[in-house]
Amino acid sequence: MSGFELTIFDCDGVLVDSEIIAARVESKLLTEAGYPISVEEMGERFAGMTWKNILLAIEKEIDIPLSASLIDKSEALLDQRLARDVKSIEGVAFALSRIPGPRCICSNSSLSRLDMMLTKVGLKEAFAPHIYSAKDLGADRVKPKPDIFLHGAEQFNVKPADAVVIEDSVHGVHAARAAGCRVIGFTGGSHTYPSHADRLTDAGAETVIARMSDLPGVISALAEWNGVL
Repeated sequence: MSGFELTIFDCDGVLVDSEIIAARVESKLLTEAGYPISVEEMGERFAGMTWKNILLAIEKEIDIPLSASLIDKSEALLDQRLARDVKSIEGVAFALSRIPGPRCICSNSSLSRLDMMLTKVGLKEAFAPHIYSAKDLGADRVKPKPDIFLHGAEQFNVKPADAVVIEDSVHGVHAARAAGCRVIGFTGGSHTYPSHADRLTDAGAETVIARMSDLPGVISALAEWNGVL
C-alpha cells in the first residue's frame, strides 16, 4: 500500500495534457464573441472549471449575456482537437506502475470525453471501471464543490481523510480539501503559469510537484506525515 487507502486523480492537466488545448479553443471563441482573453489567462483563471461555469462567471463580470450557442460550439470543437492532439502527461505510466493500492479518476469532464481521451493515450485500462464524472452527479455538483471526491471515496468505502488527491487547479484543490481529502498539487501540464504552485498551495495543497515521476515518493512521504494544514 502507498500509505493511503485510495489515490484519486483528476484527469485534465494531471493525466492528460488537455487543459492547454481547451484554453486555446475557449480563448479564441471568447475573443471572437467580444471578450478578449489570452490562452495564458484562460489557464490561470479558469483551469478546472466547466465551460458552462466559465461563461456564467464572465457574464456576471461583464453583465452581458454570451450566446448560448458558444456552449455547443466549444464542446464540438474541443472534442475534435482533443481527439487529434491530446497526449498523456509525461511520467504518468511510470508513476502509476509504482503507486500500489486502489485508484480512481474524479473529473469535471464528461464520461464520454474521459473515455475518448484515456483510450487515445492508453490509460483507460489503468483505471476502468473507476472513472467518475462530476457531471453525472448533477450540473450543480461539479468542482469546486466536493461532491465528486466524496463520491469517489464512497465507491471504495474509504474515508476521505484516508484518500490522497492529485490536482492541477485551484478549483480542484478547493473541492478536494472541502471533501476532507489530502491533496498534492501538480504543475506539470503545458497550461502551467508562474504563480501556479503558489496558488495551489494557498488553496490547500500540502505539497506541489512539477514532475509526475516524483509522485510515488511524494505520496509515500506524505503518508508518513499525518499532519494537516
